[in-house]
Amino acid sequence: MNTTAADGPQRSLKIGSILLEARAFIALAIIIVIFASLSDNYLTGANLITMTRHVAIYAILALGMLLVIISSGIDLSVGSIVGLSGIVAGVLLQGWQIASLDVTLYPQVWAVIAASLAVGSLVGWLNGFLITRFNVAPFIATLGMMYVARGAALLISNGSTFPRLSGSEELGNTGFGFLGTGRILGIPVSIWIMALLIVVVWSLLRHTPFGRWLYATGGNSRAALLSGVPVRRVTMSVYMISGFCAAMVGLIIASELTSAAPQAGETYELNAIAAVVIGGASLAGGRGTVRGAIVGAFVIGFLSDGLVMVGVSTFWQMVIKGAVIVLAVILDQSQQRLKRRNVAAAAAANVKHEPKTGVAAG
Repeated sequence: MNTTAADGPQRSLKIGSILLEARAFIALAIIIVIFASLSDNYLTGANLITMTRHVAIYAILALGMLLVIISSGIDLSVGSIVGLSGIVAGVLLQGWQIASLDVTLYPQVWAVIAASLAVGSLVGWLNGFLITRFNVAPFIATLGMMYVARGAALLISNGSTFPRLSGSEELGNTGFGFLGTGRILGIPVSIWIMALLIVVVWSLLRHTPFGRWLYATGGNSRAALLSGVPVRRVTMSVYMISGFCAAMVGLIIASELTSAAPQAGETYELNAIAAVVIGGASLAGGRGTVRGAIVGAFVIGFLSDGLVMVGVSTFWQMVIKGAVIVLAVILDQSQQRLKRRNVAAAAAANVKHEPKTGVAAG
């Protein structure tokens, strides 16, 4: 009788934990059902491809942010890196003037892409350097770099947009537009890039020592350091990867629009953080999965596009996204409390079922 009575609450706790664990999938299903009922075009093939292209932007950012958050960090500079990398591409595609030599260079597209990715990785390296060498809190370090990168984009461009980035046949720098508008086997290139990065990051976390080091660093950096984990190197690496991913997003956006604006990527860091948290990663570090981050990116992308399709104003969209982020954090805290209660309940059940042993009185 006691066992049966105890099983009821335990079963309820398990069901609650399962529902919270699957919250991102449940949220995505609810979003699809709601907007499909409000708009006949929401689930058409063409719109699904368009929405997935938008999701690719959030997902690529989320993959970099996932690694940072697992390490118990945060990266507020990714939105500014998006804008800076696009501006670097714009400068190079429209001609890099070297006044002292009276020469204008027109690099080929591959060199433009490499330079932009290198700049994004450099900003990430600077974030990691500030955090590991000077013990600056990740929030403060990346907040500062957010302003530095955005300011650099504005200085380089003089606050202007670089238009017509399609290049010229005569100069041999055409093909940049393929990154944002091209298709391979009928699927947009940006989706292929997302898929490739998913495989790379998943493999990194699941099948390499780096993945184990990363989870150990986020769980308890002091204990990880004492056990031989190269905590500084791991931290530097995740911020560089985050910067690389943000730069890739900047290139995709500039390619798709065939123009680069210094304001590009504003508030994108919030979308990336939201996707990762919705997907079940802990802001305290040590927990998070690629699957969760990608589902979270789909939630953000499908929600954003759905709100646009039904005519919700931009201001209300910001309110709704903010509410989603807060709700995701609350649910994450609830999940952790339920896990602790599950562990306590299981321990109590084991104690009750242990056979009693003793010495008979003589």
